[in-house]
Amino acid sequence: MSVQIILASSSPRRKELLDQIRVKFKIYPVDLDEAPLANETPLNYVQRLAAEKSAACVAQLATDTPVLAADTAVILGGVIMGKPKNETEALAMLTQLSGKTHQVYSAISLRGREHNQAVSITDVTFRRLTKKEIVDYLHSGEPLGKAGSYAIQGMGSIFVESIKGSFSGVVGLPLFETAQLLAKQGIKLFK
Repeated sequence: MSVQIILASSSPRRKELLDQIRVKFKIYPVDLDEAPLANETPLNYVQRLAAEKSAACVAQLATDTPVLAADTAVILGGVIMGKPKNETEALAMLTQLSGKTHQVYSAISLRGREHNQAVSITDVTFRRLTKKEIVDYLHSGEPLGKAGSYAIQGMGSIFVESIKGSFSGVVGLPLFETAQLLAKQGIKLFK
C-alpha cells in the first residue's frame, strides 16, 4: 500500500501508535526550537509547536502528501514541564508530580488539502512516590527524553493512580483526534 501521510517526528512512540491504527507513513522529522515563548499558555505552546513542525516539514519536502506533526507537554499547576536534561532535573520533576494530578496536553497538526488541528487534554494522577522509587526509576534510564520525566507506556505506568482522558495522548499521539483529522483529509482507516 502506498504512503498515506508523512510523520514529522522521529518519536518511536508516535510511530508505534500510527502502526497500531494501520496508517501507512514515512518519517521525516523536523528540528525546531521547542522553548516556550514569553507568557505563552500551555495550550498555545503545544498548538504552536505542532503547527510549526507540520509547516516546516511541508516547506522542506514541498509535498502533496499530508503531513502529521504533534507535540506533547506535561503541565503541573499551569507550568510546562519539559524533557529533563539530566537525572537531577528528572528527579525534581518526578518529586513535583508525586501525589498530584497533572495534565498532559497533546496537540496534533495535519496539513494536506487543508490545515486542521486538534488537542487532547488528559488528567493524570500520580500516587505518592518514595525517594527510593524515584531514584530506582531514574536508574532505569526511562525518564530521560520524556516530557515530565516519565513514560506511561513503560515502567512509569506503575506510578499512575488514575487517568482521565486519552491514554494515547499521554503517550504522544491522541488516536481519537488523529483519526478525526485523517478522515477530514479523506484518509480512511477501515476499508
